[in-house]
Amino acid sequence: MKTFFKLILLLMLLAPAALSAQPDTLKQKAQTDSLVKITGFPVAPFHNTLFLIYNRQGSFTPAERAEAVSNRISKLSDDISFNPDSLVVIPSELSVDVLYKDYILISVTDKDALAQNTTKQKLAANLRSVIATAITNYQHETSWQVLLKEGLTALLVIALLIVFIYVINRLFKWILARINKLFNKGIKLSNYELLNAERQVYVVNFTIKAVKWFVILLLIYLALPVLFGIFPFTRSISDTLLGYVISPLKKIGIAVWDYIPNLITILVLVVIFHYILRFIRYIRSEIAVGNLTIPGFYADWAQPTYQIIRVLVLAFLLVLIFPYLPGSDSAIFKGVSVFVGVLFTFGSAGALGNIVSGLVMTYMRSFKISDRVKIGEVTGDIIEKNLLVTRIRTIQNEIISIPNSTVLSSHTINYSSDAHDKGLIMHTTVTIGYDAPWRQVHQLLIDAALDTPLIEHEPKPYVLQTSLDDYYVSYRINAFTKEPNKQAVIYSGLHANIQDQFNKAGVEIMSPHYKALRDGNATTIPTEYLPKDYMAPPFTTQERKK
Repeated sequence: MKTFFKLILLLMLLAPAALSAQPDTLKQKAQTDSLVKITGFPVAPFHNTLFLIYNRQGSFTPAERAEAVSNRISKLSDDISFNPDSLVVIPSELSVDVLYKDYILISVTDKDALAQNTTKQKLAANLRSVIATAITNYQHETSWQVLLKEGLTALLVIALLIVFIYVINRLFKWILARINKLFNKGIKLSNYELLNAERQVYVVNFTIKAVKWFVILLLIYLALPVLFGIFPFTRSISDTLLGYVISPLKKIGIAVWDYIPNLITILVLVVIFHYILRFIRYIRSEIAVGNLTIPGFYADWAQPTYQIIRVLVLAFLLVLIFPYLPGSDSAIFKGVSVFVGVLFTFGSAGALGNIVSGLVMTYMRSFKISDRVKIGEVTGDIIEKNLLVTRIRTIQNEIISIPNSTVLSSHTINYSSDAHDKGLIMHTTVTIGYDAPWRQVHQLLIDAALDTPLIEHEPKPYVLQTSLDDYYVSYRINAFTKEPNKQAVIYSGLHANIQDQFNKAGVEIMSPHYKALRDGNATTIPTEYLPKDYMAPPFTTQERKK
């Protein structure tokens, strides 16, 4: 029973100490976690980091402590009598110091040990070992024996570099001589000579020389890190030079590797849309050759419709793959895209109007290539029509380009659309006096038309009397032809034949004008309508007496 009471008394005495120790442990753990988040400053007296300092000490910040310790270690390395055994660890009241002959290199506090998750004594002993090893290695690397060996190694590297450059020069001279013998002819693409022999030799020489100098400069650049890496005091320069090449290559490699999933997605989309376009192109071909007929859809609409659908499909594909393009989320990429869009919108307003007009004209089917048309005041044959302009060759062999918006807003006369099936009516008007029998005039005009080359005999030409004027009658001959593109030649032949026919028949092609004096003049009525005893009236005279 007495033992039980003694045990109870002992627990009551130990409980407050245990409870007070628990907050200290939690406090230390919280401090450790906060120190882990703090960035350490490197102690690097020989361009290589020996250890990190996380805490300030007195008025010194961690960065200032790291710099001061680096300077002390660097100064100590200049002592040729340095002995690692002279580095000692001595505890003091608030810290554990690492000394060399009463010269303090670093003081380790509780916070320093807490940042390393160890004790002051262990951390100081570890730092003493690291400092001693670093100084010993540096003094060995900077000894005259080692420097002499490193100097000879550097000379060997330079000699090898010179030899390599010499070999590269000789190799490229040999390659250049061989290539100049092979490339002694020009390069042609069909009938176009892309490069003649002289230009081809110049391009080949320039390319080979550029490659040669690139290889030499690359070899020199790679040799410099090797040279700087031989000596301990220039190794940081070597690392910097290698970093200029390795860092970008590493970033590019990581970026390419991270981009592979997006690239696969883009390739899948491109393949899918490629086969979609192949199917649409197949439908286009079937409609164009007439194997597939769609009511109300003409065969000549197949190609332009395919081009429109193709543009829409490609635009939709671009919308889908745009989020997967590298840099699509960057503000610069978005800004450039908006700028290009605004520039295209405001800078191509007229061009877009012509493009829309060209599309509308395609589906209007107003004309096609080689048709003889009249657009506004221009008459000629269509030689080209695209989304922007329509080009016409006139009978004077002039090439006139008309914007599609102008064509759409003007009236268009097509002479060729029905000429091959129904024929184009060629017509011209002559005026003959009332004294010529109209039946004779009709026959003369018809005979003149039938004698004209390129005028069809069926349907037969016909004549219309378009007006009965005061002094003459207007006769219009109408004749059919299936050669609308040769109107000028046909009209010229028709006019010549009309003159010949009328001259043979003794009928004058003229428009007579009459005055009121009729005495002594015969009537203009044709003789076949006059009585057989008709005579022209005599002149009437009257004598006046004075």
